[in-house]
Amino acid sequence: MRLFGIKIPMMASLLFWACMWEIVGRMDVIFLIPPMSAIISAGFELVATNSWQNASVVTIRSFVIGMALAISVGVPLGIAMGRFKIVDNIFGLWVNIFVSAPLSALVPVLMILFGLGETTIFVTVFLFAVWIIVLDARAGVMQVPPSLIEMGRSYGASRFAIFSKIIVFSALPEILAGIRIGLIRGVKGVVIGQILVSIIGYGELFELYSRSFDMERFWALTIILFAVAMLLSAAVELFEKRIEYYAGAR
Repeated sequence: MRLFGIKIPMMASLLFWACMWEIVGRMDVIFLIPPMSAIISAGFELVATNSWQNASVVTIRSFVIGMALAISVGVPLGIAMGRFKIVDNIFGLWVNIFVSAPLSALVPVLMILFGLGETTIFVTVFLFAVWIIVLDARAGVMQVPPSLIEMGRSYGASRFAIFSKIIVFSALPEILAGIRIGLIRGVKGVVIGQILVSIIGYGELFELYSRSFDMERFWALTIILFAVAMLLSAAVELFEKRIEYYAGAR
């Protein structure tokens, strides 16, 4: 970004809005918006508490299990839908329904089925993340040029070699894009699930801070979650740039 011919880093935008937040908080217009300096101070105090550390362990465990299931199911299913018309006809409608459906409304149903524990949370993460992974993997496979497959056959490549060395690598940019978006949706899923359950993980902390009007810690916890989602997205995006060759070659 450039302003009056001067290159300004993207981080400047965050600093600007942090300063604006600090000013509004200092004006004491509304108690829901404390000064940013107080939020940052509360954040450092928060991460040193046992309650935050225990909640983080529960949240990370639920997130990792849910995302592992989403990737292990979503990528193969998306590849199968892209390669086989009958699989696409069977699952295509349901995938599109769940992508556009308000999945938060299913959490109470999951609570009835799986109880008020971690199982409900990682199933929620799975449902939030898996469908976009399926769609992107399907799109990547369907965009593989037939000429690449014909070239592999003309050189005597086996079906497994064509699948593993041509189709998967050619679809890899879209697969990684789906995983990156799925990670962000998975963070939303773990937070929404814990908030609705309200007795474990970060959901318990959000419930505690909102009831006691401890807005400094409430916003500190929110900012921590935003930062984690951004870091996860940036990490996968960095890996995507390393395989741009396959997208260009395709």
